[in-house]
Amino acid sequence: MNGSKREQISEIRKETVNVMTAQKSTTQEMSKIESVYNIDDVTAKSQLLTFAKAYYTFSSQADYLQRFDKVSSILALSDEQKNKLFDNGLDDTGGSRIDNLGLQSTYDTATGYTSDVNDNMIEVLATVVVKTSGSNQQSVKQVIVLHAFYDLKQQKLVSIKINPVQG
Repeated sequence: MNGSKREQISEIRKETVNVMTAQKSTTQEMSKIESVYNIDDVTAKSQLLTFAKAYYTFSSQADYLQRFDKVSSILALSDEQKNKLFDNGLDDTGGSRIDNLGLQSTYDTATGYTSDVNDNMIEVLATVVVKTSGSNQQSVKQVIVLHAFYDLKQQKLVSIKINPVQG
């Protein structure tokens, strides 16, 4: 081997080391990004499932009215949406439709899904199975789809829509 070949080999070795160092640095940065995203992803799903458990578990008017208090710390909903989701449970005469009809609901299970982060928001979906019943009625399972948005800056659910699945 002559001098110019040795220089070329030495130069290639230096470039290889530079590329490997850059690749290692890029891999570490990607791992940091993925772990941050995964933590937010898990938190978004967890909060929606926490909401579902509280929202769909009640056996009396008192339980029904306490649902918002159980999840208020994870929500940042508009007043309109809060009022729409958390009504007072009263019928047209002012009586308790929950107690008068013996309505009960029990959270059974749920599965959560998330999308990519977009404008500091994670879109979250959950399919929720609940058991519902009324006076003298056998319990019936229902599947419900929740569609929500989780705000990364506030670390709260800022929008929730509920769609029962027709079976």
